[in-house]
Amino acid sequence: MLAMKVVVYSHDADTRAEMRLAIGERPAPDAPEAEIIEVATSPALFRLLDAGGVDVMVLDGEAQPAGGMGVSRQAKDEIYHCPPVLLIIGRADDQWLATWSRADAVIAHPIDPVALARELAALMRARPAARAITAQ
Repeated sequence: MLAMKVVVYSHDADTRAEMRLAIGERPAPDAPEAEIIEVATSPALFRLLDAGGVDVMVLDGEAQPAGGMGVSRQAKDEIYHCPPVLLIIGRADDQWLATWSRADAVIAHPIDPVALARELAALMRARPAARAITAQ
């Protein structure tokens, strides 16, 4: 399996480090390897998305000044064949906002490394099929 580009987005370096550690080299034995790209700002994230090649995104819903929920919604609206989004929300009660953001998977802070890896691996496993469909 080829490595997949996984973008982790948060203004907070500690949060990005938590994400990176939870993902590891690969989030599950049967998932592709993860090539992690860290971004701290939404303009940097959208430059990456516009360039193409991003396979999956992990977005911090509590990022500032642009939170992951709004960034997810914008990406889903503006990026053709937007990669799947794993959104980390501040509270379980924010689930309705995660639905509004059109995130593909959601976990809540504090980051549970097992949950993050499980949800990310599921998105990564599904992504090659999505790429094959768009190539037709």
